Amino acid sequence: MSESAVAEITMQPDQPRRFLMPETQTAMLFLLPSFLGFMVFMALPILASLALSFTNWQLLSTPSFVGFQNYIKLFTVDPAFYTILGNTLFFAVEYLALNIVVSLTLAVWISSLKRGKAIFRVIFFLPTFTPTIAASVVWLLIFTPDGLADSIIHSLGLGLPNFLLSSTWAMQAVVLVTLWANVGYNVVMFNAALDLVPKHYLEAAMIDGAGPWRRFWRIRLPLISPTIFFATVMTAITSLQVFDEIFAMTRGGPGSATATLGFAIYQKGFTNFQMGYASALAWVMFVMIMALTILQFHMQRKWVHYDD
Repeated sequence: MSESAVAEITMQPDQPRRFLMPETQTAMLFLLPSFLGFMVFMALPILASLALSFTNWQLLSTPSFVGFQNYIKLFTVDPAFYTILGNTLFFAVEYLALNIVVSLTLAVWISSLKRGKAIFRVIFFLPTFTPTIAASVVWLLIFTPDGLADSIIHSLGLGLPNFLLSSTWAMQAVVLVTLWANVGYNVVMFNAALDLVPKHYLEAAMIDGAGPWRRFWRIRLPLISPTIFFATVMTAITSLQVFDEIFAMTRGGPGSATATLGFAIYQKGFTNFQMGYASALAWVMFVMIMALTILQFHMQRKWVHYDD
């Protein structure tokens, strides 16, 4: 290139630069309604609940700042808090374990079928369409004294007490109903993951003499471990937030045998009108969920296998 051409190019004024490409501007325009909805209905209420947790707002009164008094009361004064916390963790651990084991077992069974896979997927997924409150009310009628559950127990001569009236068995009834209502999600997800396992891996293992059990543990399970991890995280989060089944079936009873953090937040906030205290409970739940999720992401390095 000649010197005159270079000089002509260098003397041209700088072209104005666009801050955003037209495609980006269009995308942001379409995203704006969702972003505004998130800010108004999610982000701002979350920040407001954090601010309220430092007040003694009684819903109908003017909030007054009390500092960390609500949190101090939770951990040092309120005798029911540790019972509620224990109930929440007990439910979360039992429900999480049962959900993953049962859903994975059902998914493996469906995957082994030659015909009818789609039908069984639909059957196990159907309860998820039922509103939780409606399903819980139906189960409440089943578990009531002299209901269907009591009739079956007496006919089998098991001698078990009524589930909802027993402080020992009430939580088991809640776990059973929650499992019935939600296990279908993970069944469908696990079944889809199992169907995506490359067939040539399994065929090679069969040629090497590996049986069904060894093929499952050594090939299928490691290959679907990312799906299992995702299901474990999401199920753990929802289990710590359990509310609908307890509200409809037990109202935290008998006594406080089934009272969880979710139900305690409702009870303190909308029954006792202690909105500041309820907000503190909500943030304790939030910290628990975040801590558990971070722990799961840290532990997944040891057992989750991603294809590179």
